[in-house]
Amino acid sequence: MINLAVINLKDIINFIKKLIILFIILFIFFHIVGKLKSADYTSIDELKKNYFSKSSHTEIIGKTILVSNSFSDDKQFSKKISEVKKILMSELTILETEEKLMEKENQEENIELNIENIEQKPEENIPNTLQTKIIEENNKIDTFTNIYNNVKIKNESKYPLTEEMMTPNVDLDNKKDIIIYHTHTCESYTPTEANNYVASGNFRTIDLNYSVARVGTELSNELTNLGFNVNHNTTYHDYPAYTGSYTRGLSTIQSILSNSNNAQFIIDLHRDALGNNSGYAPSVQIGEDVVAQVMFVIGSDGGGLEHPNWINNFKLAIKIQEKANEMYPGLFKPIILRDSRYNQHVSKGACIIEVGATGNTLEECNCSMKYLARVIKEVMS
Repeated sequence: MINLAVINLKDIINFIKKLIILFIILFIFFHIVGKLKSADYTSIDELKKNYFSKSSHTEIIGKTILVSNSFSDDKQFSKKISEVKKILMSELTILETEEKLMEKENQEENIELNIENIEQKPEENIPNTLQTKIIEENNKIDTFTNIYNNVKIKNESKYPLTEEMMTPNVDLDNKKDIIIYHTHTCESYTPTEANNYVASGNFRTIDLNYSVARVGTELSNELTNLGFNVNHNTTYHDYPAYTGSYTRGLSTIQSILSNSNNAQFIIDLHRDALGNNSGYAPSVQIGEDVVAQVMFVIGSDGGGLEHPNWINNFKLAIKIQEKANEMYPGLFKPIILRDSRYNQHVSKGACIIEVGATGNTLEECNCSMKYLARVIKEVMS
C-alpha cells in the first residue's frame, strides 16, 4: 500500500509538472507570438517594457523555454517543447528581420530637450484646384511599374498588381477621426535662417519644433480647421535609440486605439530618407507656393507577417492620390508598395506619408500640409 501511494503521488506530481509546462507554452504562444492580436494591450506593453527593451525576441523565448525545461526531464515532453520553440523562434525571426529592414540609420546622440508650443493659424481660403508645376532642380525622375488612371505606382512587393487590386472601391466607416504619429520622430530638414536647429544626428533633431513632428502639427492644425478630430502623437520612437522604432511605434498606436479611439485613418508621417544631404529636395509649385512633394509608402504581407488590411490601405492611398492629382497635380510622387507591413495592420486605413526629403526646408514641408489637408477633406467628405 505504501509503495502504491508513493507511485501515485509521483504520477500526480509529474502530471502537475506537465500542466505547468503546457500553461507556459500556451501563454508564450497566445500572448507573445500571437502577432500582437491579443486584446490585452496593457499586458503586451508591460511585457515589452520589461523584457523587449533589454533582450532580443529570440533571447526571451530561449530563456523562457529553459525555465520550462527545468520543470521536467520527460523526453517526450522535452521534444514537444523543442518543436514549439522552433515555431516561436521562426515567427520572431521574421519580426526581427522586418524591423532591421525598416531601420537603417544610426543611433541618436543625447542632447537637452527644449519644446515650444505651436500656435494654431487661422484657416486660409485656398482654391480646390490650382495650376502646378513640378520643380526639376534637386529632384529626380519618377519611376513606376504600374499606373491606375492618373496614379503612378512603384510596386516593390512580391505581388503582381491586377486592375481589381488597384481599383479604389474602398471607404472608411469613420471619416472624422484621424491619428497622426511618427515612427521616426526626429527626422528633420535643411536648416534655414528662420528655422535653424541643434542637430542630434545627420538631418535629425529632438527639438519637436524643427523635426517632422512640426510638420505633423501643421497637418493636424489644417485638418482641425477643416472639421476633423485629430489626435497628433509626438512620442519619440527613434530616440535615444533608432533600432526598435517600429516596435515602439506599434506600442504607441495600439495604446491610442485601446483607449476607445475608433479612428481608422492613421497616418505615420515621415520624411523621405533618400539621400543624406541637401542634394535631394522633391518640390512642386502650387499657385504661388513652392512646397515639398509627398509620397505614400504602403506595406503588405509579402514579408510573412499577417496583414489582412493591406489591400484596403493600398486602395485608400490610390483614392486619395487620384483626388490629389485632380486638385494639385504633382503634389504626390508615385505610391511605393512594399513587402514590409510598417505597422499598417492596425487599421484598414493606415499609411505612411513621407513629406519632402533632407534637401527640403521646414517651410516647404509645412506649406504642403495645407494642400494635403484639403485633398483629404475632399476624399473623406
